[in-house]
Amino acid sequence: MALALLLLGGAGLGLFFVLLMVYFLALSAIVTWTGIARKKALKLYQYDRGVSNVIANGACPIIMAAVFFFMESSAVAPGLAFFAVLGFMGSVAAITADKFSSELGVLDGMPRLIFTLRKVRRGVSGGVTSLGLGAGLLGSALIAAGAFAVGGQLASLEGAQAFNVVAVFISIVIAGFVGTVVDSMLGYYEERGLGNKFTSNFICSLCGAAISIPLLLALGGMH
Repeated sequence: MALALLLLGGAGLGLFFVLLMVYFLALSAIVTWTGIARKKALKLYQYDRGVSNVIANGACPIIMAAVFFFMESSAVAPGLAFFAVLGFMGSVAAITADKFSSELGVLDGMPRLIFTLRKVRRGVSGGVTSLGLGAGLLGSALIAAGAFAVGGQLASLEGAQAFNVVAVFISIVIAGFVGTVVDSMLGYYEERGLGNKFTSNFICSLCGAAISIPLLLALGGMH
C-alpha cells in the first residue's frame, strides 16, 4: 500500500500520502497500548491486526490517491485534484478518529447504544461513551494538524490557493469525527447481523472522504 501511495502521489504528494498513513499507524499504536492493563483485565485488548484490517482501513485512502493521480494527469480536471487530496485527508482522519474512539472509549464508564442510549457492556459494537467521542475528535484533529505539518506541497496544488487554510483544517476534523459516528451507527447493525467491523471501517473512511468536500464548501472556505 505504501508503494501504491508513493506511485499514485508522484513526486509531489507521494511522500505526503505515505507519511500521513505512517502517522496514523503511530497514533494507532499509542492508543492501542494506552490502558493496556485495564483492557486486558476487561478482555478487550486486541494487538494483532490481519490483512482484512489493513484493507478495510487503507482501501479508501488508496482510492482517493488514485483519483488524485488521474485528475492531476488529466487535461480535463487538474484543478479538481485538490478535492481528491482533501478526501484522502478526510478518510485518514476518519479511521484515526474511529481508532481513538474504540481504544480509549473502553476506558470510560459503561457505553450507551448510539440510537437507543441503552447501557450495554464494554466492547459492544454501536456503544459510545463521552470519552470515546471526545477521543475521536482528538484523533481527527491530530491528523488534520499532521497533514498541514508534513504537507508543504499542498499549497502548490492547482485550486488549493482558493481555499482558506482554517476552513480546510476544520472540514478535515469534522469529517473525521462524522466518520467515527457513522462507524458506531453501523456497529449497531453489526450486532444484529448486518455487516461486520471491516465493512464498517471501510464505510467510515469513505464517509470521511465524501463529507470533507461539501463541508469545505459549506464552511465558505473560498477566498
